[in-house]
Amino acid sequence: MTEFVRKIIPNAKDDVLAGITVSLAMIPEVVAFAFVAQIDPLVALSGAFIIGLITAIFGGRPGLISGAAGAVAVIFVHMISEGHARGMGFEVPVENMGYYYLLATVVLMGLIQVIAGVFKLGRFVRLIPHPVMMGFVNGLAIVIFIAQVKMFTHKQLEVTADGLKRYISIPMEGVELYSTIGLVLLTMGIVWALPKLTTKIPAALTAILVTTAVVVIGKLNVSTVGSYIREGGGDGLSGEFPTPNLELWEYLPFTVDTLSFILPYAFLAASVGLIETLMTMNLVDELTETRGNGNRECVAQGFGNIISGLFGGTGGCGMIGQTVININAGGRGRLSGIMMATTLLVFLLFADSYIEQVPIAALVGVMFMMVIETFAWSSFRILRKIPKADAFVLIIVSAVTVIYDLAIAVFVGVIISALVFAWENAKRIRARKHVKEDGTKVYEIWGPLFFGSIQAFNSKFDIANDPDHIEIDFIESRVSDHSALEAIFNLVGKYEAVGKTVKIKHLSEECRALMIKASPKLANVIEDAIDDPRYHVMAKAME
Repeated sequence: MTEFVRKIIPNAKDDVLAGITVSLAMIPEVVAFAFVAQIDPLVALSGAFIIGLITAIFGGRPGLISGAAGAVAVIFVHMISEGHARGMGFEVPVENMGYYYLLATVVLMGLIQVIAGVFKLGRFVRLIPHPVMMGFVNGLAIVIFIAQVKMFTHKQLEVTADGLKRYISIPMEGVELYSTIGLVLLTMGIVWALPKLTTKIPAALTAILVTTAVVVIGKLNVSTVGSYIREGGGDGLSGEFPTPNLELWEYLPFTVDTLSFILPYAFLAASVGLIETLMTMNLVDELTETRGNGNRECVAQGFGNIISGLFGGTGGCGMIGQTVININAGGRGRLSGIMMATTLLVFLLFADSYIEQVPIAALVGVMFMMVIETFAWSSFRILRKIPKADAFVLIIVSAVTVIYDLAIAVFVGVIISALVFAWENAKRIRARKHVKEDGTKVYEIWGPLFFGSIQAFNSKFDIANDPDHIEIDFIESRVSDHSALEAIFNLVGKYEAVGKTVKIKHLSEECRALMIKASPKLANVIEDAIDDPRYHVMAKAME
């Protein structure tokens, strides 16, 4: 505990102010995501408090902000609606059954994330190439920008012909629209200009307070946090301290059918949550030039979601928008995340009437500045300077992030990058040929031998026209996988089938052991007692 306190003291002021700023920016986004998932805003806000607090204290990346994120909320939309239908089909109908399924799914999602952290799957984030990272940042900046543009609307309840209720968006018009645009520009101007005058005052928080004062004093008729929540059917921000939700266990049937229903959603939400969290962690690593612990973050995210589900909150993960706001406001330590969560709870319990007066325009302005700072503008400059494949990956990841989903975009980007890497390396296999004085033909193999280069490897040999004695030397090659082993084994078999002898040199110890284990007769083909100084240098370099 002493060590924890010692670490948070040096940057305490900046962390506290950054945490307050982020909590203000957190509210409208979490509320908006609650509307997307068709759940009570207080459920999402409770989840944001719980997940934010637990990950701030126990997570692997100080400065990273977690909460009820839209990437996760979108996954639950269909499950909640289907869950409601299932509940009405029970022998004793249960209303709002989708909510209970949601809580169970969040708990299971958290358990999957804990398992991922325990088995150290967080290290796989290192496999994400830089073009994928830049595409992710650009795409997410565009998504956040589009989400803020949607704030220039009002929600209106509509009842369809078949009796279904839904909310539709009505664009702002006239004086309200112009007033909102003016307030957004005012906020952006303060956030841009204040740091040039002084860095002792947090620009984002100051901008929010000034813009709120202008609205309150000028009695401007613009959308506020309170009106935004009520338009969506909410009763306001006033809430209670989160407590364990015993109704979950009362109404939820613990059956195989329930598990089969929620497991796919839990797995997908866990995957999306971890990808977004680890990608955000990578971004913070770059911004702060420090390194976080991905596996520890996975475990903390998991426990945060488990507790959130048990206490009646929704699932969440790392939030790049709020994290960037936190970093730009000077938040670097765990205290900023703790302060964000604590302030959010204080708002819900005691200061709801004040927070509801904050104009949406002020929060939109802060988010617009965050979008400008997040977008990798350098990507336009380097597009023509980097390999075409990397440029293609950058553009594709950005587009898929905007059109579909962050997790899908990352998977697509990694797969394309891996295929391009395999294709390029497959073309690097070479065979230098010469004949010894005794008539033995030598093939010196250069380049990596793996599944992608096997066809090119096989094409180097002329089995029918080669002499009776062949030597295959892997001095400048590396046998990388089982497909490569199988290719060597088949090649030896083809030479032996036509009565020719083959000797193989400079295989790695691991490769040699695997081949002899697969076919003991190859022990006479593979030479291991070779006095060649070049080989020993190569072997040490590969270790």
